[in-house]
Amino acid sequence: MKIKNLSLQHYDELLRLWKEAGLPHKPKGRDKKEEIKKQLESYSDLFIGAFEGEKLIASVIGSDDGRRGWINRLAVHPDCQGKGVASILLKEIEDRLRKRGRKIICVLVEDWNKKSIKFFVKNNYILHKDIYYLSKRENLEV
Repeated sequence: MKIKNLSLQHYDELLRLWKEAGLPHKPKGRDKKEEIKKQLESYSDLFIGAFEGEKLIASVIGSDDGRRGWINRLAVHPDCQGKGVASILLKEIEDRLRKRGRKIICVLVEDWNKKSIKFFVKNNYILHKDIYYLSKRENLEV
């Protein structure tokens, strides 16, 4: 397995991976190619993929708001789950966010995604049951 930075050339593979991994995405909104291109321009070092040969088997996208580092879109192909791939990508994205000076690294996980919650808690993330996430969206596709 090789860890490499992702580029816009990996866009179709990324969408395929998210679909196969059961990760919801917004291909007409925040996950459309033009939006991913903008994100890559700001955070090219935080788009990371794990490859077996030429096949993308896992990915993670990070972002940096200047105060906190954020972990987004951690996905592992179902055939590769339970083999430590997510842990390798998590360590890689954490290292890269720390190099940017982030001392707080956060992740948002939907309440139905118990597998991800368990994974992050196992990796020393604190589950804050006293915090609510609110958002104001231009439309449901973003």
